[in-house]
Amino acid sequence: MPDAARLMPDPVRGDAVAGETVAEAVVGLQALAKGRRKASRVDDSAARRGPFRPDVWLNARQRHASRLAAHYFRAFDVLAVVAISLGCAALSTPDSVFQSPLAHVAPYVIGAVVVLALMRSLGRYRFSRRQSASSHLTSVIAIVGIGGIAALGSLAFTGAPQGQWVGVLSWIALTLIVLTGLHMGWGGLVRKWRASGALTPNIVLVGATRRAESLIREALKRRDLNVLGIFDDRLARSPTAIEGVPVLGTADDLLSHKMTPYVDRIVLAIDPKAEARVRELNNRLSLLPNEVTLLVEPTGVEETNSALDRLAAAPLADIQGPVDPDRRAFNKRMQDLFIGLLALILLAPVIAVVALAIRLDSAGPIFFRQRRHGFNHEEIVVWKFRSMRQETADATASRQVTQDDDRVTRIGRFIRKTSLDELPQLLNVLTGEMSLVGPRPHAIGMKTGHVESARLVADYAHRHRIKPGMTGWAAVNGSRGPLHTAQDVRRRVQLDIDYVERQSLWLDLWVMAITVPVLLGDRSAVR
Repeated sequence: MPDAARLMPDPVRGDAVAGETVAEAVVGLQALAKGRRKASRVDDSAARRGPFRPDVWLNARQRHASRLAAHYFRAFDVLAVVAISLGCAALSTPDSVFQSPLAHVAPYVIGAVVVLALMRSLGRYRFSRRQSASSHLTSVIAIVGIGGIAALGSLAFTGAPQGQWVGVLSWIALTLIVLTGLHMGWGGLVRKWRASGALTPNIVLVGATRRAESLIREALKRRDLNVLGIFDDRLARSPTAIEGVPVLGTADDLLSHKMTPYVDRIVLAIDPKAEARVRELNNRLSLLPNEVTLLVEPTGVEETNSALDRLAAAPLADIQGPVDPDRRAFNKRMQDLFIGLLALILLAPVIAVVALAIRLDSAGPIFFRQRRHGFNHEEIVVWKFRSMRQETADATASRQVTQDDDRVTRIGRFIRKTSLDELPQLLNVLTGEMSLVGPRPHAIGMKTGHVESARLVADYAHRHRIKPGMTGWAAVNGSRGPLHTAQDVRRRVQLDIDYVERQSLWLDLWVMAITVPVLLGDRSAVR
């Protein structure tokens, strides 16, 4: 089965083209868009500007990871300033830093706090598109200068000896050199990501209207927004393309389109006065995990730019103010990397023993791979230990496991009951496709009875608004394993949505802490 990241939508039919790479699919879209631009008599400069560029085909999870770079940048800056402060303080005091008088270390502490606080409060990690590299570096130099003045003022106030002045001046010079160098590197990375499209939001429009045409035309001029396609229920009256962006089908086609994992936002480009139609489309599109926005027609250039600014907002995650979704995602990613790597190291002997037992127990591969839904409907390949006989493996979960299922091997029965078959998913966690805690990833096309599970609950897709997890709120509340009835599906989805709305570091730690005792004590669940 081809990797899901290599499956791209056919721009006319809206289904996956098996075996086609992202680059090949985008070339097809570009050719289609180019031909339609000529048919629409769009000028050559607009055709060259977009809307399709091969490098922008990153899914929403990959682009979101790039946006979190601001937190990584700040972490490196903090580590660098702290290291320089400790080093200079140690060299300028005869005793250990931790045994020195407060007056000896205070200038370094004050200088470091001032620099790091100003870097954050003045938004030096935003890397705005409108700010040039030179003005950004100038502001960094000015901030270090202010921190240096604060440190020297502290020295003058305490009447420190001559050696302390040399140490603080060295601190100022080193901090200036290191932070300037780091931010030159950060700025280069951000420019590279912008050029590749990693920081450019992808949107689709619902409504082949004059509003859609105006938005696309302005987006082509600005180049900070990618319009991937248009969907309209009134296909008979819709053109084949607007300003080179193809009309891909109806709103119902969007619900099952393979493009949705690459979409950050769905924009309704219809008349807001058509309230019944707006409500009806909102209700239908609420089945998707993507955010839906209603485009209100601007009355002038200023309002047009303001609307596009909101759609193309947040080139990098904001690290100011109270905890926001981006910072929460960063904290969750750090938690996954630290605990996931530690767990992989500590559990390596257990993983090796289970792998050997599977190899000795039955013929076939040690691992079982299955395509499942991840964040924002992305298709990911999830790793597990094989627990069924190779010839009866069910990659689509069309038949869910039952009590005394004859497909499960002897070792498989044990590792499923203890959830040891899930341990290889630590690899999915470390690669960023999954999290340690989140809604359990379901197999694509999984059925409850004879009906696809996703069709039994209207809010099913909302569980994909966060990365899937190895364990989760539903699992520790009794909803684990197969879903045999519609009621099972509804309860699982409700628990998952509860988690998505409540997610926090402390909730994740609590779920991880109680996972093992809860799962081992659950004798009723069939897995």
